[in-house]
Amino acid sequence: MLGPVSGGRVSGRLVSGGPVSGELGRADPAARDVAQPGAARAQSPAATPAPAVSASPSPAPSAIPAPAESPATTPSPPPAAAQAPAPAAPVQAADPFGEPITLESKKVVIAKGNANWDLAFDTLIDSFKALTALLDKQGIKPAGNAMIVYTSTDDTGFTFLAEIPVEQDPKSLAKDMSMGKSPDGKALKFVHRGSYDNMDNTYEAITNHLDDKKLEAKDMFIEEYLTDPLKTAEDKLVINVYVPLK
Repeated sequence: MLGPVSGGRVSGRLVSGGPVSGELGRADPAARDVAQPGAARAQSPAATPAPAVSASPSPAPSAIPAPAESPATTPSPPPAAAQAPAPAAPVQAADPFGEPITLESKKVVIAKGNANWDLAFDTLIDSFKALTALLDKQGIKPAGNAMIVYTSTDDTGFTFLAEIPVEQDPKSLAKDMSMGKSPDGKALKFVHRGSYDNMDNTYEAITNHLDDKKLEAKDMFIEEYLTDPLKTAEDKLVINVYVPLK
């Protein structure tokens, strides 16, 4: 984590063929011979039986042929290109990196402190705990995210202000606490995700960005904890880093 540039931590169709209907053909029955009545039968007792009896029987209706399947109408599997695509993964917008913003001042309750780099995060957590306990005891809800304002840094440590926005003034402040206003004015916004210890990489990228853009920062850096540092695993922290500009 960078203190001021001066030192420290910079620190994705089924095509179905319809059945082909066969033609149903039916044969007409053959005409039957009709025998003459009366004398004809008497004169010819040995006459052959009536043709109607000996005639070939009417052919039975032809069996209905099964519809011939046409290869062209056989249902085919859906083309691979027509398959429904797999759901797309959610797209996460890129975090701001060097986004120009204007900070607005807020009423905050402040705990002033100092720490060396070896115990930096533990010291900040202790300050947040003290401020949270004060507000909880008096039934005051925070009006924003907890912040750390680095007021100076060097190779061994830093001084800071732990701040929590409030809408009403708490009473009975400890000797290292006070009421005040958070920094305001033009700044650049960066985002850090991960542990506090890994903030060195973020601050190094910030320093390089300032150098590339030839921007001059004030001797102050601000961290806004979007995740509650008292309830969030350290490697799951999300922190906005604001760099006020001269």
